[in-house]
Amino acid sequence: MRSLRGTSVSASVLLLSAMVLITGCNRGHSADVVATVNGHPIMRADMEKAYQEQLGEAQQQQQQTPSPDQADSLRLNVLQSLINEEIVEQRAAKMNLTATNDEVDAKLKEMKAPYTDDQFEERLKANHTTLDDLKHNLRRTLTINKLLNKEINSKITVTDADVASYYNQHKAEFNFIETEYHLAQIQVTGIPSAQPGNLQNSKATNDAEAKKKIQVLKNQLDSGADFGVLAMNYSEQPETAPNGGDIGFVPESRLRTDPAVYAAVTKLKAGEYTDIMPIVDPQSKKTVGYAIYKLLSREPAGQRDLSDPRVQQAIRQQLQDGRSQLLKGAYFEMLRDQAKIENFFAEQIFKNDAH
Repeated sequence: MRSLRGTSVSASVLLLSAMVLITGCNRGHSADVVATVNGHPIMRADMEKAYQEQLGEAQQQQQQTPSPDQADSLRLNVLQSLINEEIVEQRAAKMNLTATNDEVDAKLKEMKAPYTDDQFEERLKANHTTLDDLKHNLRRTLTINKLLNKEINSKITVTDADVASYYNQHKAEFNFIETEYHLAQIQVTGIPSAQPGNLQNSKATNDAEAKKKIQVLKNQLDSGADFGVLAMNYSEQPETAPNGGDIGFVPESRLRTDPAVYAAVTKLKAGEYTDIMPIVDPQSKKTVGYAIYKLLSREPAGQRDLSDPRVQQAIRQQLQDGRSQLLKGAYFEMLRDQAKIENFFAEQIFKNDAH
């Protein structure tokens, strides 16, 4: 749900923050409130809680102590995510689509089913979260999914003519000389970049921060969050993030060049995703980032005809997903444009640094 800097707050983060500044910032407000969305306050305590979760154990154990500027930069990113979540949740509430207690309890029961109570508690501890936090995340995820299904997915129609047209234009894509895997990914690296390529402008700048960010995203996936939405908002692969992390079909021979990824992906069923996988630089053999892969489909070798139900389903799903991702990106931008946002924390940072 989405970065630390070695020196002063980066220009890109300040620019992002400035975009949500509202005139009239001299009006008084409680020191406990760091921002408002359509008049609804976002509390400093919530920002600090999310900040500590993002920072993780490294800071708590003093293995990595951020400078004041680094800490404020990360808080700005955290607050931006809280603002975006509040915008979407307000829209859902307005449409009476907020997830109910029964829906949250049903999802929680589904998640707990494979485990004993003790095993489930251990998983919560391993993910550094509480049952109340999990319920909160589930409610938010279910609410967002209900909103997107109502506002976007229910309005997308892919006709037989659309499928046939795509097949005729891309027939060669369905002639596989070997098994191919249609994959999507969420990628996070510790390499600084001014343009991470995601909607949130979210970027890790070192290994510790990358580890914490990818773990937060994995926790959200485990809570039922949409893989494509997370990729659009937080994946740091500019070429694939705008498409919901879709990297297309990967031949088995190329997938085998990374034995760990190959082993993980080939165990998946369509719709499942891997655990967190390290991204290793082939030259230095050092870990430079982390990724989570989702298997969209597995296609054996050979030419596929349009009459093949698998071809029709693959094309229909691809067209559906492509339109859905496009509309989701536009929808989130529209909601942000319509919201009245006051980011008091961003104003404070700007005033303190703009000497």
